[in-house]
Amino acid sequence: MSAVTNPATVAECLRVGAGFSQGDRNWIVEQFATLDARLAAFHADATELEVSVKDREARGQKVTLECWIAGRQKIVTTSSEEDLRAALNDARDDLRRRLNDAKTKQEPRHNKHIREIGQPGPGQVADTDADLDRVDAETA
Repeated sequence: MSAVTNPATVAECLRVGAGFSQGDRNWIVEQFATLDARLAAFHADATELEVSVKDREARGQKVTLECWIAGRQKIVTTSSEEDLRAALNDARDDLRRRLNDAKTKQEPRHNKHIREIGQPGPGQVADTDADLDRVDAETA
């Protein structure tokens, strides 16, 4: 996997939506700073984040965090925590988990050989099968 020349960061990619003002943006960027490590794998110009809150500071408030990364499905996380800071942290943590899950599904974890050259296609024999055939031929 090659390094990203312009890695995404929360500060660069975050937009504040309904319920937040531009004055809230810096505070939110600080709350979401732990996402930077996960977002660094993506290009900044192909990554967008938007956070919004419905019924801010009311009993039924709902924080929504949306993430768009080029070539991937949009990820939406929500939180209904009553405390705004807790709701932001809940949505952030859920997004981090879902980004980790998406990465795990795309890349094989435990087989370096498969990661580097890919799995054998139909009609191709895996190396282990070829070795077994050779042993059978020698003993026959």
